[in-house]
Amino acid sequence: MNEQEFLEAYDPRAYPSVAVTVDVVALTIRDDALHLLLIRRGEAPFAGHWALPGGFVRPDEDLSAGARRELAEETGLGGEGLRRVHLEQLGSYGAPDRDPRMRIVSIAHLAFAPDLPDPAAGSDADAAIWLPVTALTSRQLAFDHGRIIDDALERARSKLEYTPLATRFLATEFTISELRAVYETVWGHPLHAGNFHRKVLSVPGFVESTGASTERGGARGGPRARLYRAGDARLLHPALLRPAREETVR
Repeated sequence: MNEQEFLEAYDPRAYPSVAVTVDVVALTIRDDALHLLLIRRGEAPFAGHWALPGGFVRPDEDLSAGARRELAEETGLGGEGLRRVHLEQLGSYGAPDRDPRMRIVSIAHLAFAPDLPDPAAGSDADAAIWLPVTALTSRQLAFDHGRIIDDALERARSKLEYTPLATRFLATEFTISELRAVYETVWGHPLHAGNFHRKVLSVPGFVESTGASTERGGARGGPRARLYRAGDARLLHPALLRPAREETVR
């Protein structure tokens, strides 16, 4: 049997049905706090529960396209706004009983960007909110989304240690203090300003000076802060370790 004959005789109904979905853990910083995008499901299963934005992958799209489509539907982002969102695949979740409808495997994605707009609920949701990560315990989550969120938060915190992705939470030009605020917000720990400044500037390619400064000094006066932009490094060496991990390395 040649390839063409095999495909003509192939019957997918001979195998168990499995569907594929994408779920998106979208993070942004609002009011100096790390926020997560959640929607409240308007339909069964788990009607009334909070969930990650997501849905079934369409036959004509790949996984990342499906994730971007779902994110666009809930945030209203499009074009250039959607392109500046960092999106990466987080992992696959396929426990047989994770969805009561049928065997459904979810490919979760992690997304983050600065100043993401207020969300708008899609067709299958009756509400959408940016929720502070610290308030997650107050929400009843659908499916296995609690586990997915835990994995995504750990991925985000870890990637800030060894990649320059913290700069993706910021505008194109930023100060070292603003960069430090991202680390403090995502890690949930205060950092020594002087030590952080020294470490950032000692990492080749992490940031580069624009040659410009802020229009004004800090809130307490003093000189204007220098402005930086993201450098060309893809990995940070040496890494910027979280305080707790730094203690274990010593």
